[in-house]
Amino acid sequence: MSTTGSAADLDRPLRADAARNRELILQTARKCFAERGLSVTLNDIAHEAGVGVGTVYRRFADKDSLIEALLATKFEAMNAAAARAAEEIDPRESLRLYLMGVFSFRARDRALADAIVRAGKARPSIVQERDRLEQQVSQIIGRAKDAGVVRPGFDYRDLPILTAMVGTVADATRDYDPDAWKRYAQVLVDGVLPQPEPDHMVGEPLDRDALERAMQPSS
Repeated sequence: MSTTGSAADLDRPLRADAARNRELILQTARKCFAERGLSVTLNDIAHEAGVGVGTVYRRFADKDSLIEALLATKFEAMNAAAARAAEEIDPRESLRLYLMGVFSFRARDRALADAIVRAGKARPSIVQERDRLEQQVSQIIGRAKDAGVVRPGFDYRDLPILTAMVGTVADATRDYDPDAWKRYAQVLVDGVLPQPEPDHMVGEPLDRDALERAMQPSS
């Protein structure tokens, strides 16, 4: 007997205990993927959540369907961050808020970049949320360009690489200085939004021991 259930079964309202299990699985998967990336298996998630692997498969047919469910929440959060940034009247501050917001998302979530890459093959509602995000951020950048406060040539398509750069620092320094990424994110933001009188750098450089450990290739 299949543990995944039919499409009709999955569309029915869940019992209270089944709904709690689904939410527990989603929360656990979100934490595991954020900390360890998308290499985490459904068996790992079941063990971490304290439920049987069959319980996971009854709610999610495979890892891709679980990732897709989490994708929806990621794009909702990023669209909300973009909407908050767009409310800022000052164009420079609006773009700075969004940049630091998305860098913060990535610093906390190792799986963010991989998940977003998968968005293009996700269900139409997720693709729509991704497109809405691109539109919102393009408008924020457009305002900054019109105000002459953003480096000429900067484009929405530069964001994934900048975010990956911050993510590399965050992943390498997480165990020694969880806020180290902010120092280097500020450098990137100042590069995108040049200021006549740059602010003092955030935080302090890593000490020699932490720097050597952070620069070690990951095993």
